[in-house]
Amino acid sequence: MLAAPVRGERTKENMAKLTFVGGIHPYDGKELSKEKPIGDIVPGKELVYPLSQHIGAPAKALAAKGDRVLAGQKIAESGGFVSAPVYASVSGTVKAVEPRRVASGDMVMSIVVENDEQYEKAEPLPRKPLEKMGTEDIIAVVREAGIVGMGGAGFPTHVKLSPKEPDKIDYVIANCAECEPYLTSDYRRMLEEPEKLVGGLKIILKLFPGAQGILAVEDNKPDCIKVLEDLVREEEKIQVKGLKTKYPQGGERQLIYAVTGRKINSTMLPAQVGCVVNNVDTMVAVYRAVTEGRPLMERIVTVTGDAVASPQNFRVPTGTSYVQVLEAAGGFRCEPAKVICGGPMMGTAMFDLNVPVTKTSTALLALTKDDVSALEPGPCINCGRCVEACPGRIIPSRLADYAERFDEQAFLDAYGMECCECGCCSFVCPARRPLTQEIKSMRKIQLAKKKKG
Repeated sequence: MLAAPVRGERTKENMAKLTFVGGIHPYDGKELSKEKPIGDIVPGKELVYPLSQHIGAPAKALAAKGDRVLAGQKIAESGGFVSAPVYASVSGTVKAVEPRRVASGDMVMSIVVENDEQYEKAEPLPRKPLEKMGTEDIIAVVREAGIVGMGGAGFPTHVKLSPKEPDKIDYVIANCAECEPYLTSDYRRMLEEPEKLVGGLKIILKLFPGAQGILAVEDNKPDCIKVLEDLVREEEKIQVKGLKTKYPQGGERQLIYAVTGRKINSTMLPAQVGCVVNNVDTMVAVYRAVTEGRPLMERIVTVTGDAVASPQNFRVPTGTSYVQVLEAAGGFRCEPAKVICGGPMMGTAMFDLNVPVTKTSTALLALTKDDVSALEPGPCINCGRCVEACPGRIIPSRLADYAERFDEQAFLDAYGMECCECGCCSFVCPARRPLTQEIKSMRKIQLAKKKKG
């Protein structure tokens, strides 16, 4: 069965405001950390590098117990085309190659390195001067650097930059929306290192000569818009577009629609409508890999929430424990009711902080109130608010009913796979039904069956 097209035509009003149909306006909480410059975290004695930090095949370990490794040394190679290598962020000795727990709660095969605190560096990645690099050269460096989507999805970037018909790419979009509440890492990156962001966008544009570059920023970040506009004023192929501030404006489908008016569904890739979309941190990683030969071995993480003593943004070496990241922010101000890896809308609740920061880590959020657990779900009152808020233009209340009854065919017939799991429906439901959780569980089952089949 084909997935449904997105309902709702692009109106003149939506075009003027650069937005999408549906969405919500939750409290954003960004004031807690947005004014804090990016700080650096010194790694601890033990770093853990999961071999699966991306969508696709897990990486294959190159380092074995007892090996000495250097910072920037490849310790695991790609396990296939849709995969990405893993690099050590410190020098030291491999203590073990064994399953370790990650933020999602899963046990993942990992390489454990004991930091010798010498921080000896491996040689940079081999590369040519940018002006002498062709398409294949750039993609090869991006692949070798282990770069993946750093907005949370973790799709290997070299795959995204290798569409079947590159001549049909019309837009390369830098996703600068950062619509998830509380998160400010992209905001700080745009203010502090805008040249690297624009540099990464220009490198990717070299792969698609017919494309225009777009820096898509929500209009609640006027300072970022100004900085980026000043930086690209003389760039004929790059423009900054201010988006209406609304969650989930940074979702890939919603972003493409807001910026270009083009629509995709769950069975399509952005390249099929002539678009390539990359997160801010991803584009900076591309810039550093191509110009410096630096593999991906750090990322910016927001540590925030009303239970955190000193909310801040940190540059964190991958493999670092969340315990250390929290300590750098002064620890807990008081006992948190809930700790989340990521943002409050799409993040994962954590029961153990002794897990590593990975390529896809975005935030550590600690809240003094657990609003979700405190509410008792009631019966659906057929108000239609979930339908109004849903950016996928589906009927969440009905899909949740099908999921609860395990009516798989009805779920599929009602386009349940079009759900992007953004959480808007659960947020607005007056009956406090766990709509997103029910739909997400059924989608997970269907995706697993599709993978097996």
